[in-house]
Amino acid sequence: MKFHVLFKSSTSITLELENKDICETKPYKLFVNQKLYLEDTKNVISIFSLQPQTAYTLLLDMNGDQEELVVVTEEEYVCLNVKDLGATGDGKTNDTAHIQGCILSCPNKGRVYFPKGEYYTGPLFLKSNITIELAEGAHLIGDIDRNHYPILPGMTYTSDEKDEYNLGSWEGNPIDCFASILTGIHIENVNIIGEGCIDGNAQNSDWWVNVREKRLAWRPRGLFLNHCKNVVLQGVTVTNTPSWNLHPYFSEHLKFLDLKLINPKNSPNTDGCDPESCNHVDIIGVHFSVGDDCIAIKAGKIFMGRKYKKPSENFIIRNCSMNYGHGAVVLGSEMSGGIKNIKVTQCFFNQTDRGLRIKTRRGRGKDAIIDGITFENIKMNDVLTPLVVNMFYYCDPDGHTEYVYSKDKLPVDDRTPYLGKFVFKDIECENVNVAAGTFFGLPEQPIEAIHLENIMFNYSNNPKEGLPAMMDGLEKMSGRGLIFNYVKKVELKNIVFNNFSKQEVEKIFVDQFSRN
Repeated sequence: MKFHVLFKSSTSITLELENKDICETKPYKLFVNQKLYLEDTKNVISIFSLQPQTAYTLLLDMNGDQEELVVVTEEEYVCLNVKDLGATGDGKTNDTAHIQGCILSCPNKGRVYFPKGEYYTGPLFLKSNITIELAEGAHLIGDIDRNHYPILPGMTYTSDEKDEYNLGSWEGNPIDCFASILTGIHIENVNIIGEGCIDGNAQNSDWWVNVREKRLAWRPRGLFLNHCKNVVLQGVTVTNTPSWNLHPYFSEHLKFLDLKLINPKNSPNTDGCDPESCNHVDIIGVHFSVGDDCIAIKAGKIFMGRKYKKPSENFIIRNCSMNYGHGAVVLGSEMSGGIKNIKVTQCFFNQTDRGLRIKTRRGRGKDAIIDGITFENIKMNDVLTPLVVNMFYYCDPDGHTEYVYSKDKLPVDDRTPYLGKFVFKDIECENVNVAAGTFFGLPEQPIEAIHLENIMFNYSNNPKEGLPAMMDGLEKMSGRGLIFNYVKKVELKNIVFNNFSKQEVEKIFVDQFSRN
């Protein structure tokens, strides 16, 4: 039994067990300096309330199989308690100014500490080179009055009128949006840690009312990171957010570790984590239970994609549990800058509409390239359609136009997206309903390659009916197999269908096909 350190701060450590188990393993005990700290089964765990620059002996014991590791926490210059700077934490008094003052007063290698309490607050702006710690029982409670939220302009001309400065973003476009409860603008080397909670309080406001109507600006997120670097979220819970829980934007070297991202199943647009045009992102040991996609990797709509050509790339998603919502791991549909080199492994998908989902459409552009995608060692339960790749995704005001839905072979031009190679392997799907998988390429730009290996589809006794993909011209279906439409190369190895009597594989315009 092996384990390693994923991250350490001045007062916390996150560990990951080295195995192939999905999210959880056999029961074990963790000792810190020979004292029992916890008994658990999770592959990713965190230790809190440690002292800065101190050596700790960690011993993991799984029924006599032991592994020991010595870890030294990071150094720290000073710790500022928000209550010492006037915050009340009584859940009623608006603590925004006191907390913001504490953050701005914190020096490099300092820590802003929230003891147990309910801190009613508007948006807080982060600064570089500090740690924010929410202790167990410390809750940030979002202000319910949108008039108290600063507005981040989508685009502002620079003083020489030669360029534009982008602050706000909404669904892939540079549009005015409200600042989020935690907002980072061009910051770096920031840790947000602890056992506390960031509660957007949307259920007690009007954030979830008339959500397609812009009122002053578009809705805030739980956390918004704009052009940030070296940011870690560890341990905290994010819940009841007005829209997406976490929105990293044009940022790099990010770690989201051992988090809980929780929203009601019927809450609108409450995606879990939506990195947009980001590089080197680790999402490890995160529990999702949300009202929309759990993870949606994005890279902007056509304006941002063409202007900046900034893909989302080099992601690791591991040991995560995705529950409810529309999709578990989703790529797109705002991906005009491209998505590359994504690996998803050791994850569990439970009762999502779709499992591994790629969505794009004509109009995303020639830079909208998705390639180098691997999904492996995954279990799904009650996922309506486990695998979906769709190049006819109907979204946006023009989503139902003939240009988007046409099944004719149109010219390949600057508006045409591209899907490269996708590898799906070592996957077990229980209670399949609508279809095992649907793969719809464009007649003029087929999907390059689909490789499926060691996958078991166990069908529900009474499969539900539904649309496997959001595209015009597709009828509802139930209990279907694998459907390939406009794919250059399909490779199937050891694919098993249980409790199934229909056609296992349907091929329309597939250039190369092999199955063994």
